Formats: sequence, structure tokens, C-alpha cells
Amino acid sequence: MSTLPRALTLPARPVTAPAARRRARQERSTAWAFIAPSVVVILGLSVVPVVWSLLLSFRADDLVTPGRWVGLDNYRALARDPNFRTAVGNTLLYAALYVPLSLVGGLALALALNRRIRLIGLYRTLVFIPFVVSATAQGVLFSFILDPEFGVANALLHHLGISAQGFLADPDQALYLLVLISLWSGVGFCVVVYLAALQDVPPELVEAARIDGAGRAQVLRHVTLPALTPVTVFLLLWQFITSLQVFDLIYVTTKGGPLGSTTVIVYFVWQQAFQMFTAGYGAASAYVLALALLVAGGALRVVRRRQGRTEGGAR
Repeated sequence: MSTLPRALTLPARPVTAPAARRRARQERSTAWAFIAPSVVVILGLSVVPVVWSLLLSFRADDLVTPGRWVGLDNYRALARDPNFRTAVGNTLLYAALYVPLSLVGGLALALALNRRIRLIGLYRTLVFIPFVVSATAQGVLFSFILDPEFGVANALLHHLGISAQGFLADPDQALYLLVLISLWSGVGFCVVVYLAALQDVPPELVEAARIDGAGRAQVLRHVTLPALTPVTVFLLLWQFITSLQVFDLIYVTTKGGPLGSTTVIVYFVWQQAFQMFTAGYGAASAYVLALALLVAGGALRVVRRRQGRTEGGAR
């Protein structure tokens, strides 16, 4: 009976502590070599400007001549500035109109497009196309359409026997028209997000509700809308942040006019920093906006957390 020779094994060489430390240092050096460019970009384009602008908000500085430290004077001046209060009011009015209308319009269109009908892909594409058009292009387009003298809108109203309107040149109409222009493009984003969320609504729940005799309105209220709650909270926060940061459209169309009726916070920041050359004052107003965004995000997060606890307790 033959026996097979045993496989020869070499004894493992023990790894000494200095060698292990040296290998660890080499691995860390290699890792830092790969991530160093990203770290430099993040520090150079985000962290450093944030810290620098925060320090700038406590100074009287025009970015040209030597500035001086003024502490909280810029923030105190903002509290007394009627132009800043007007910008805040315009921003809040814009957000109060744009956010709910974009969510309601997006949900309505998503429900209408969440069907198996002919050319449904074309309809969805046509709804989404305005969203990918830049705000600058939108502003130029609607500036021609709504021109008080040569625009297509007034020409159409003339044929209908309606007197010409001022549109973007009218202080009573300009901000509301900007909301409508923003809705023309912003609703498309809500439609796409809601359409994706509607695909995840459990079909067995919808079928069970219909078997129990629920109509379309009851299915929408008791099944579809509760399933869309997380997406609605996300869209509410996203659209609110978007509305507070509107700038391009206003810069191209009205430049804050007429008579300051469309001056919003971001345009006020740009105006103070790059037109009035009061960079410190503009930085202070920018940080007021940043604080508002943080408060809004925190409030929505608390609401969502409480809602999740309530749903968990109900289950």
C-alpha cells in the first residue's frame, strides 16, 4: 500500500511590529494620495469660502479698500433696513405660492400620466422638458412673450378685445408672473419624482381598497397619499429651498424691479455685494438666508420624525 508524500509547507514568516507599522503607513500614504485632490477641492471651494464669508459678515468691507471690524452692526442694520424687509416679504410670498402650487400641480399631472395610454412616454417627456431649460433661457423667452409693447401676450389680448397689460413692468403683476414662469419649469421635477413614487405604491393595497368598495377619491386619500408622504416631505423641502434661492430668472427678466416688487433675498445679496460694494453687508444678509434654510430643514426633519413615530405607534 503506497503512501502519498505530504505537501511541503514553508513556515510563515512572522510579521514584526515595525514592519506592520511601516506597511500601515504606506497604506495611509497611498490612500491620502488618492483622496488629496478631492480634499483640496472641497476645502478650497466650500469650507474656506464659508468661513471667509462668515468673517466678512462682521466687517465693513468693499473687497477693494482695507475693511474694518464692526461686529454685529451689519446684522443690526439689516433689522432696520426697509429694502431687506421688502426682499424678505417678496421671497416669502414667492415661496408661499410656488411651493404648494408646484406640489399640487406635479401630483395632479403624475396621477394623470401614471396610466397605460398611447404615447404616454411622449407626454411625460413634454412635461419634463421645461425643467431642463435653464432659468436664463426661460427669462429671455418670457421677456419677449410678455413685453408690454411688442410681446405676443399683449397681441393676443388685443385680438380678444382686452386692454394691454404691463406684465413684468407692472409692480402688481411682476412677482405673480415670475411664479407662473417658475411653475412652468418646476412642476416637471415634481412630476418625475411623484411618478417614480407611484410605481412603488403596493398594488395589493389599491386592489383591496377597491374590493372593499372604495372609489378613486377614497383610494387616493387613504392609500396613495399616505404612501407618498415621504416623497412629499422631500419635495416640500426641495422646492422651498429652490424658492428661497431664486435669482437667475429675476436677474434676466426684472432685475428686482419694477420699484423693488421682485427683489428677493438672493438678488438683494448680489446687489449689496456687487452693485453697492458693501460686501460685508451682503454677506450678513446671505447668512440670514442660510439660517432660514437651516431652520426650515430642521423643522421639516422634526415633523417627519414625529410622523414616523406616530405611524410606528399606530402599527
